[in-house]
Amino acid sequence: MSAPTPGRPVRGSTTGRPLMAALDLFGRRWSLRVVWELHEGALGFRALRGRCGGMSSSVLRQRLVELIESRLVHQTPDGHYALTALGQEAHTALSPLVDWSAAWAAALAEQSADPGTPAGGTAETPDAGQERT
Repeated sequence: MSAPTPGRPVRGSTTGRPLMAALDLFGRRWSLRVVWELHEGALGFRALRGRCGGMSSSVLRQRLVELIESRLVHQTPDGHYALTALGQEAHTALSPLVDWSAAWAAALAEQSADPGTPAGGTAETPDAGQERT
């Protein structure tokens, strides 16, 4: 399977829109994890696999091929894998999702502590002058 690229149909979309290609690429198992693990610097194959506990060698090899084809990762002269400038930009673009996920987790934890509270808010109570229905 080749890497999804803008301008070509991808899983879930025939439009070729760049966003759909990106969602297909990052929706592939372990793709985001590889980008996440490489954001601090280059890693060799074994070290990268070790950071992605549970990933098979063949899946890692396939994801690296796709990420290289997508120009998010490159192989250094010493055989390590590193993010390209585009790969670093992808990691930066995902940072707000990291922040949101922390807020989401906190909201869910708060909700589980008080089951009567909707996620992300306070318990709704009718105004004093409003009838309950």
